[in-house]
Amino acid sequence: MTVRLSFHGAASTVTGSCFLVEHGNTRFLVDCGMFQGNKTVRELNYRPFPFVPEELAFVLLTHAHIDHSGLLPKLTKKGFSGPVHATAATCDLLGFMLPDSGHIQESEVEHLNKRNRRRGRPLVEPVYTRADAEAMLRQLVPCDYGSWLEPAPEIRARFWNAGHILGSASIELEIGDGRERPLRLLFSGDIGPDEKAFHDRPAAPSGLDYVVMESTYGDREREDRTIEQRREHLRREVTEALARGGNLVIPAFAVERTQELLYALTWLMHRGRIPKAPIFIDSPLATHVTRVFAAHRDELHEVEDPDLMFESPFLRFTETVEESRAINRITGGAIIMAASGMCDAGRIRHHLRHNLWRPECTVLFVGYQAPGTLGHLILSGEKRVRIHGQEIAVRARIRSIEGYSAHADRSELLAWAEARRPIGATLFLDHGEEPALHALRDALLARGLPAERIVIPELDERFTLELAAPPGHSRPAPRIPHHLVRAREDWHNAYARLLLDLGQRLQALPSDRGRLALLERLRAALDERAAREPREAARGKDEA
Repeated sequence: MTVRLSFHGAASTVTGSCFLVEHGNTRFLVDCGMFQGNKTVRELNYRPFPFVPEELAFVLLTHAHIDHSGLLPKLTKKGFSGPVHATAATCDLLGFMLPDSGHIQESEVEHLNKRNRRRGRPLVEPVYTRADAEAMLRQLVPCDYGSWLEPAPEIRARFWNAGHILGSASIELEIGDGRERPLRLLFSGDIGPDEKAFHDRPAAPSGLDYVVMESTYGDREREDRTIEQRREHLRREVTEALARGGNLVIPAFAVERTQELLYALTWLMHRGRIPKAPIFIDSPLATHVTRVFAAHRDELHEVEDPDLMFESPFLRFTETVEESRAINRITGGAIIMAASGMCDAGRIRHHLRHNLWRPECTVLFVGYQAPGTLGHLILSGEKRVRIHGQEIAVRARIRSIEGYSAHADRSELLAWAEARRPIGATLFLDHGEEPALHALRDALLARGLPAERIVIPELDERFTLELAAPPGHSRPAPRIPHHLVRAREDWHNAYARLLLDLGQRLQALPSDRGRLALLERLRAALDERAAREPREAARGKDEA
């Protein structure tokens, strides 16, 4: 029996989760996520899939986050017509998340094409539209935790609670051929921490042949904090921020992080532990998702009063663009939560543009910031950033709380892996940046797992899985070079930083004559480089 497994996303990077599984004539995906991060990596969203969508029989989905689900509408648009199996809560979340994602694709491309027309550049099309996303929703098939389903002959799947977000799952597979025992394979999805509001600890089976395991926080430990300790940390940050007289701006992921913060903030306010202040949830998606949480409130774990996150008088849910713009007339005393969590798109960029330059304001990050994103640049200490083509000074107080992460840290990942043993063949490490992947690998080696049984795949790498045997593998030409997949920043980031630095240098010079001289030196350097390029290209051909 032979099973082929290809890593078409989340390989040596954190986003774009997508795994192609092939057995006989059956081909299916586990996840079909959108790439996030720098522009070079995001460009993969626009390129053709490295497989034929029409040939796929079905999709199994671990959870609703866009880096795991966000390319499903494109998959359908390109010819996939099979079912997408996911938990009921995941299906409900996708009913809002995917159309919202399509709307974002359309809006961003509309703004880009306005600039392209002015610059005489070719126009681009969105990855998919809202209508594409709404059409795809008809393919969702809700499943229960713990119940086997048979999406194709000789293939069984079972969903286990991953403790990451509402509806999240690890997916167990049994793949057989009727002649010998089935091959057992587990995809971890994103693994939640042990102390997580709303969810019990993650669960999954043991004694598998192959495990594909996420590694997002494989190189770091978070301080062990109970839910009450996290509330106390949040209490201090909110109190200090509001005491400065400005606004508190929180870039928050619309799913789970927003609802967890809403519950913590309203819980603290109703008990008089932080100043009473309006909490603006400026995200139509977050508003809809909060309603999904309300519908699934019976599934929330250890929540004393779930109605606080839905009905508190301190909450202000905004829907329209006009309501969103009105928030920017508030100069202080407000808590503003908006998506996206990495500041890559959405209304948060408008609020940053209005508050980031004001010293009395605070920006509080409460989640992972992928390299190359605006959130990562701000959190890394950049003094100036570009938002909507404008240069914005970073004078606000920048703060971060890691305790609200929905991912297990290094110790929790190691404990999760230990609980899956024995692993008969191979443990694949994915969904992590290079330092996290290698740190987790080293820690697993120290725990006694043999080196030959731990594999860190590259993007688009393919493996042949056998029972009780090391996997064979091949490396087709990647869609983009591996070093660009792993890079924390790309040339777009370097270009934006150069423009900011150049602007500062020009402003600092005492005269227009000096500014012109600097620009002339830059122009001369560019002309010299342009003259060298044909000679270097010719020399390269001769050497070849």
